[in-house]
Amino acid sequence: MIFLVLGTHERPFYRLVKEIDKLCLKGKIKEKVIAQLGFTKYSFRAKNVEAFDYLPPERFEEIMKKSKVVITHGGAGTIMLAIRFGKPVIAVPRLARFGEHADDHQLQIVREMSSNGCVIPVYDINELYSAIKKAEKMKIRKITSRAPIFKIIEKKLKEWERARK
Repeated sequence: MIFLVLGTHERPFYRLVKEIDKLCLKGKIKEKVIAQLGFTKYSFRAKNVEAFDYLPPERFEEIMKKSKVVITHGGAGTIMLAIRFGKPVIAVPRLARFGEHADDHQLQIVREMSSNGCVIPVYDINELYSAIKKAEKMKIRKITSRAPIFKIIEKKLKEWERARK
């Protein structure tokens, strides 16, 4: 199962959901996809996608633990949770030029986390399928919140927050 998480930002993220729908309709993604869409209002045509606006935290974690791959926006919280559960993470940053966010801070997060080997980045949506194939072959180990990578990420996030103020 693939878990698609779009976060809670109020702007829609159609670029990612349309690509997932297309890959499912073409039969490239055959397994079940569970999607938490947040504010993105989208009706999937693919039959193997089960979509929710929001999931209760317990259900969200249960689905994430059962998933084979997590595909998410560039939000640090979702990425860090998936890493803690030992899941391969594909991160597609929301971008300002597509109206998906006010700025490109998710691009910075994804770049930093991919440089440390935490995520498979997708900067061009046409590369999503190859990222899924790569994620399915990855050997992942769970990382605890005490791991150095989390300290690095938390430090970077604080630096970005200070810079944005």
